[in-house]
Amino acid sequence: MLDLNDMYYFVQVVDHKSITAAARSLALPKSTISYRVNQLEAQLGVRLINRTSRQFAVTEIGAEFYAHARSMLQEALAAESVVRQRMLSPSGLVRISTAVATAQFALRHVLPRFCDRFPKVRLMQRLSDVEVDVVAEGFDIAIRAHSQPLQDSTLIQRPLAPTPWMLFSSPDFFDGATLPEEPADIAERRSLFMMRDGVPHEWTMRRGETVRTVRVSPVLMTSCMLTLKDAAVAGLGIVALPGYVCREELAQGRLMRVLPEWTCGDAQLTALVPYGQNQLPSVRALLDFLVQEIPPLLSMEG
Repeated sequence: MLDLNDMYYFVQVVDHKSITAAARSLALPKSTISYRVNQLEAQLGVRLINRTSRQFAVTEIGAEFYAHARSMLQEALAAESVVRQRMLSPSGLVRISTAVATAQFALRHVLPRFCDRFPKVRLMQRLSDVEVDVVAEGFDIAIRAHSQPLQDSTLIQRPLAPTPWMLFSSPDFFDGATLPEEPADIAERRSLFMMRDGVPHEWTMRRGETVRTVRVSPVLMTSCMLTLKDAAVAGLGIVALPGYVCREELAQGRLMRVLPEWTCGDAQLTALVPYGQNQLPSVRALLDFLVQEIPPLLSMEG
């Protein structure tokens, strides 16, 4: 592969019609320019310029090479300009990987607002409940909900918000019966269960330092949070879900907290970014936007 710098010096020599004039324009020693052109000719194995103390003439093959070299240099400058423009302001495509529930309940209003604020940035969001290889599959950001620390040290981790799990039911579910006061009180109640591989049918309840485990016999098991929430609204049972998933129904009175002093799982929403990608203004802008917008959206206090 030819040295692009050597091609640049050759084009400058042809444009200035002499090595001396090119060296003066570039503020380089004449010997440096002459050496680089000689190196280029040696690598190609042809004479590009016939030059003596009295004559300067581009050879036929030199003229042909000049046309292509000049075009390549223009493309190289254009490529550099594209990168520099991308580094000046948020623009271009950002690829995002999220789980289905995260997209449905945490991001569906946030991403359109981001697009409105940053019209030069395009977003591509792929939904999958299977954990993807962020780097290998070419994603710029992955947003993951997790209850255990993430182990992938090859990615930058940016915490977004805590997402504690809570118990909910329809206000009509208890139908005048005494409301539960302790976790043991819900063991025999109809339940709706978030199905995950290897997870037993039980809820681990916490109140301060107190921990209680309740085994349940769910009437509905699914990995779809939306289905579970709708079933709870319909009065089919008690469900454990991230609090923010039920915020709207809670505010409307269609759901209520069960054992409101207890939680049944601590989780976190985290953005993962490959090293280097966080330097792109478009990725950095989206990360900063998520850090600002996600916490109030997921808070149970608002």
